[in-house]
Amino acid sequence: MKTNNISSFRKIVYLVYVLFFKQTPEDYRPYALFFPKLRSFLVRKYLKKCGHKPRVKKGAEISPNATLGNYSELGTNCLIQANVHIGNNVIMGPDVKVYSRNHRYDSLDIPIQAQGKNYFETCIGNDVWLGANVIVTAGCNIGSHVIVAAGAVVTKDIPDFAIVGGVPAKILKYRNDK
Repeated sequence: MKTNNISSFRKIVYLVYVLFFKQTPEDYRPYALFFPKLRSFLVRKYLKKCGHKPRVKKGAEISPNATLGNYSELGTNCLIQANVHIGNNVIMGPDVKVYSRNHRYDSLDIPIQAQGKNYFETCIGNDVWLGANVIVTAGCNIGSHVIVAAGAVVTKDIPDFAIVGGVPAKILKYRNDK
């Protein structure tokens, strides 16, 4: 599913964010001034749907056709493609990548780059922690209350309360086990 429904206003706000404010200082820097709040404000204005008080770190790149829940965070230098739905209270470490499309490669007679792409919805539940350098591949669903260890590559759906790690990510244990 490919969505390109974006108003002119949202396109302009997105352009302003990417060109002028995406690389402004982090909130922990003494010279950050108003930039962290401005990044969050701009992202709220250009996203298809955005909840209350998002936290947007330096270099965060999120498609205007993604959604972001209440109190969720976009980590430093993250990349979030279109058709990604992020729930409430999600936190991410730096350099997280969440994909929603893949190249087609079925035909051996046509170069891969000329075969087009497949589009998927990728969903991240509520109360999820994505560690640094996590990659979530297209079409994967991550349940609620999940922890994904740093450097993990998520290639299949993850159930609620799971703690996963590795390449590819495997369930290590569950948060609600006693």
